[in-house]
Amino acid sequence: MQISSLNRLPLVLTAVAGLLVAPGCKQENKAPAGEAEKTAPAKKPVVRLVYVNWAECVAMTHLMQAILEDRMGYEVKTTMADVAPVFASLASGDADAFLDSWLPVTHKSYMERFQGKVVDLGVSYDDARIGLVVPADMDITSIEQLNGKAKELNNSIVGIDSGAGIMSTTEKAIQEYKLDLKLVPSSGPAMTAELKDAVAKKRPVVVTGWKPHWKFARWDLKFLDDPKGVFGAKESIHTLTRVGLEKDLPDVVALLRNFKLNDQQLGSLMGAVEDASGTPEKAVREWVKQNQALVDGWIPKA
Repeated sequence: MQISSLNRLPLVLTAVAGLLVAPGCKQENKAPAGEAEKTAPAKKPVVRLVYVNWAECVAMTHLMQAILEDRMGYEVKTTMADVAPVFASLASGDADAFLDSWLPVTHKSYMERFQGKVVDLGVSYDDARIGLVVPADMDITSIEQLNGKAKELNNSIVGIDSGAGIMSTTEKAIQEYKLDLKLVPSSGPAMTAELKDAVAKKRPVVVTGWKPHWKFARWDLKFLDDPKGVFGAKESIHTLTRVGLEKDLPDVVALLRNFKLNDQQLGSLMGAVEDASGTPEKAVREWVKQNQALVDGWIPKA
């Protein structure tokens, strides 16, 4: 029997209504969008650490990266640069923290240049020293005696990266002591490679040196006396941050403030990283396992 068009109309409307109602029913079973967002954990921002290719700086920076990632759930980005760009990146807010500022002498000019644009969180290591370093068996004890060894030293002092504070201080020492030596820029690793070769061959060498550094545990070395006081006395290593980090990431700043190392602790850390042959990530995590109580004391309580 044929159904008239009038009889078919209610059936069509019912089908359409079903289509319209069905999606609404499914939506009622879903959790509101706001509730779903509340249950998802907030993603932590990336912490940006900058460092210079100095032995203690490499070791401390990778240690801090491991603690922030493994114990506090942050993602960490590390960037290596010369010291001038490091300070500039903190001042501009492009980096968050630098763990290896030497004060009051070595980085004095940078602190003055960027006054008010970086924050000093205080001392992490308080037995630092810079100066000119030679093998212990060289028969001189003072910077004043270097001119007598100029020819044997190829008229050169082996330096590190040209922007480092110790380089400008050494240039000042050359003037103050009227040395017939030129300062040759290189890098921290290149300086230690030259030192290693000289010690092995028992030839004279003078380098820009600093403590803490694993080289003093590896070879028998000495600082030359500095009667004019150009290199200053004892220095301290300070942790610096960008302005505003404490407001943005107070737990990170609390960790950085708590971060303190003595001579034995920093020496063992640097030695572990040096022996790891270019893989500091594994070395610092092993060091954390061996120094668990110390590390636990740095991490801020929730």
